Amino acid sequence: MHTTLQAFASISDGVDAVVSTLGGTVADPTADSQGNINLIEAAVRHGVKKFVLVTSIGTGDSKAATPAHVYEVLKPVLLEKEKAEERLKELGTEIDFVIVRPGGLTSEPSTGNGILTEDTSVCGSISRGDVADLVVKALRSDRANGKVLSAVDSTTVNGSRIAVFEC
Repeated sequence: MHTTLQAFASISDGVDAVVSTLGGTVADPTADSQGNINLIEAAVRHGVKKFVLVTSIGTGDSKAATPAHVYEVLKPVLLEKEKAEERLKELGTEIDFVIVRPGGLTSEPSTGNGILTEDTSVCGSISRGDVADLVVKALRSDRANGKVLSAVDSTTVNGSRIAVFEC
């Protein structure tokens, strides 16, 4: 068993929720799919109530939101992330879930301008700190259950006005 799953199995009793930010690289995106799928399935087996999966804008039905040249570079990772999203959706009758798809990640300090939206055409950037804040909100929100939400900094959104999802 993979070390991450061993660690999860040893602490899973009493764990109510899991947030996964697992990811690989373009050269080896296995963690994006199989790593997350293993964690999702382990969470279901151990009776975890909620799973928040952090993937990326450009995954699944948000492919068109990503500029073509960016999508081509990230394609190996995005296709693997989609496999994990699909497995989580398949198990959605057994576990509450939220999928959060951040835009381009920055290392800038949190701005407080991070928003969630169900709009799959939105594109923009967002600080890692703002993503973390939004993930915690989604984790604590029953209203977010079963949703796939894009996360961007409202000041970087490309395009027209978008509907903000309130957790």
